[in-house]
Amino acid sequence: MKKKKDFRVEVKEMARKAKWASHQLAQLSTPIKNKALLEMANNLERHQEWLIKENQKDLTVGKKSRLSSALIDRLRLTPSVIHGMAEGLREVARLPDPVGEVIKMWKRPNGLMVGRMRIPLGVIGIIYESRPNVTADAAGLCLKSGNSVILRGGSEAFHSNQAIGQILRKILANIGLPQEAIQIFPHTEREAIREMLRLEKEIDLIIPRGGEELIRFVASHSKIPMVKHYKGVCHIFVDETADPEMATRICLNAKVQRPGVCNAMETLLVHEKVASRFLPKIGKALQKEGVELRGCPQTIKILSPIKAAREKDWFEEYLDLILSIKVVKGIQEAIDHIARYGSLHTEAIITSDYQNAQKFLKEVHSSCVLANASTRFNDGFELGLGAEIGISTSKLHAFGPMGLEELTTTKFIVYGEGQIRK
Repeated sequence: MKKKKDFRVEVKEMARKAKWASHQLAQLSTPIKNKALLEMANNLERHQEWLIKENQKDLTVGKKSRLSSALIDRLRLTPSVIHGMAEGLREVARLPDPVGEVIKMWKRPNGLMVGRMRIPLGVIGIIYESRPNVTADAAGLCLKSGNSVILRGGSEAFHSNQAIGQILRKILANIGLPQEAIQIFPHTEREAIREMLRLEKEIDLIIPRGGEELIRFVASHSKIPMVKHYKGVCHIFVDETADPEMATRICLNAKVQRPGVCNAMETLLVHEKVASRFLPKIGKALQKEGVELRGCPQTIKILSPIKAAREKDWFEEYLDLILSIKVVKGIQEAIDHIARYGSLHTEAIITSDYQNAQKFLKEVHSSCVLANASTRFNDGFELGLGAEIGISTSKLHAFGPMGLEELTTTKFIVYGEGQIRK
């Protein structure tokens, strides 16, 4: 019988080294951090052929394991993806450094000046699936915000993540920074993750990114505070005043540009007053792109023959060319549907009515709510954050794409002139 491996000592030592490195990172100047980021970007592009070669090992195993086309798409490293990773690091280097920023000051009656200053969180553990570009994005954001990071990617991207990590860590060593600030978890076993999740003294925050099973696993085992990057059941509501051409263009982009990502539209809600005109148009366009449609009874009457949407479809994150469609009586029913079935990720309204746009933006409480734009814009890079470490669907302590500021907390600072408390 094979002896069960004990990961406790090794995993704790990784976390201990990350903790010490975080103290050193917190003291780094902005120019030093930016230099490291730019060198990392250049070296990712310089080693493009090797990265693609290592990635091919993962793709080969993934295809043999019959990973879905959506997961294979997330897994694949191409010259364009590698260039995007490098550009993400360069963009982070261009962004203002949040560490040390004083965001508010006020004077007390006794003359004390009280303020709040941004500081790093410390050590961040990130557990994610498939997408190796997350390795570079997360490492870059953590470095700029003064945090150490322990990255545990999925087993399906093991070779890709190790290769990217090797390049990034080498740059740290070359410019005299602690390599332990960026660590790529070397094990794929679940028991090793459990050990990591027990280290609440060494690790300050856990961020899981992946499917529902992964999120639930981390939530049930972690002793460490966590921010959930939960599933994206994203909706678009086409209001009765929507421009049909705009609505068609936005809905197509939201569903088919990259169906395997968390900000892709999964449910389309259409006002009953325009359903008979709009649904044939959008239905034909979506089916031309290979999208399988599942509809409510009213939708089926208009678009027959299509599959009937079941109750569980309204909760579903398909991550595939499948879309649920429901005809609603108006904006309030659309908002109520999203409140019941949504995942607090991303929602959009297509409308020409200013009051309806404002009502939707105010009353839909997802992490990103858009008027007359694709759900695909809920992305750190697209929203000007440079990159993102994930899209938080939990409201504490961050909500939505997590950029540099979301990887810091604040401490109180006080300036006195000899005051004592009476």
